[in-house]
Amino acid sequence: MADRHASSSDRHLCLTDLLDQDLSSYEWFYAQPKAVQQKLREADPSSFEEMQAAASAFS
Repeated sequence: MADRHASSSDRHLCLTDLLDQDLSSYEWFYAQPKAVQQKLREADPSSFEEMQAAASAFS
């Protein structure tokens, strides 16, 4: 069985799962303006990279 190393590129089931399990994602998400947070909730990214890409698309 291969070892699985946790990283920020790990995929999660949903945004809530990502924020619950990845401190960097949690901190980054809550550092964003409320409007961006709302759009991210609607986009429901499952990785830190997806979350950043979605946020940059909103600008």
